[in-house]
Amino acid sequence: MADNTDEMIAGIRDILAQHGRMATDKLKTEDDLYTAGLTSLATVGIMLALEDRFDVEFPERMLGRATFRSIAAIAEAVTELKG
Repeated sequence: MADNTDEMIAGIRDILAQHGRMATDKLKTEDDLYTAGLTSLATVGIMLALEDRFDVEFPERMLGRATFRSIAAIAEAVTELKG
């Protein structure tokens, strides 16, 4: 299970680096991504990339800042969506 979690975190970091233009190597999993420079516009691209990479679809109830506030929050949301 830890391997899957580590792979997911690595995938999320890759997406944040590509679509959010963030230096994710300096971010802890609990750091606030919006404080670190994530924009609302970048969040849309990140959400689409996450959906593609993890084969999930974010429902409307998850389309808020809380879902994308940290790497840990994103991982939790993806885990929930994957069931």
